[in-house]
Amino acid sequence: MSATSVQVDKDLAGCTVVITRPAGTATSLAKHVRAAGGAPLLLPGLSLRGTPDAHHVRAQWREAQRDDVLIFTSPAAVRYALALAPFTETHGAVIAVGRGTARALQRHGIAAETPASRQDSEGLLALPSLEHVHGRRIALITAPGGRGLLPQQLAERGAQLRYVYVYQRTASRLTQHHIEAVQQLPADAYVLLSSAEAIQNLHAQLPATVWRRLCEATAIVSSERIAQAAREAGFVRLYPAASAAQADLLAAACRAHSRQHD
Repeated sequence: MSATSVQVDKDLAGCTVVITRPAGTATSLAKHVRAAGGAPLLLPGLSLRGTPDAHHVRAQWREAQRDDVLIFTSPAAVRYALALAPFTETHGAVIAVGRGTARALQRHGIAAETPASRQDSEGLLALPSLEHVHGRRIALITAPGGRGLLPQQLAERGAQLRYVYVYQRTASRLTQHHIEAVQQLPADAYVLLSSAEAIQNLHAQLPATVWRRLCEATAIVSSERIAQAAREAGFVRLYPAASAAQADLLAAACRAHSRQHD
């Protein structure tokens, strides 16, 4: 199953699926939910913005293209980096955290290595090309924040790290419409969760009674780390997805719905 060709055969007929991806990035996933017979509810937990210091970061991005390895941590990192300056010919390796990021690079004619299984920091760290990096210059094309596991492990392996923060993640602005939609959420709804930061932002912004309503839904979680964050925030019913890729999240929701109605 690919992220752009999700075969679900109306497996979510009649279901409400809450999408918590950053504002402006959920169009494709919402389309697939509708194709599966479900009703998408957009509840963005994050908002993505360009760097406030474009001149300085543009210079950093151009310098990073001369490093030994460039690691893009998200499709957004690709989009914002290429908006700052074009990608020039580089002798270094290009690595993408997952298939979506690799596709974003491919649209610009840039081939990237990506983990075959886990599309996260652990998957990247397991790549043979990142096993022996002592003394190598590695640029992380990313946003501030995040887990910190990837740079920590690369630094411990002796890499010389450069951070290029081409965009930033902030809390999205929820409206009364969002609050009212969650208040009316049926108990058999599904919430797609792939960011601990998004969970925290939504928990902080939604009124307590509305948050409890959201937690009555089944959380589709992209990893055990996200599952832990969801449990700590109040979710009780959790179902694992293979990864944070939209196809994997949607497939997990379909399986969870099928099991509940067997």
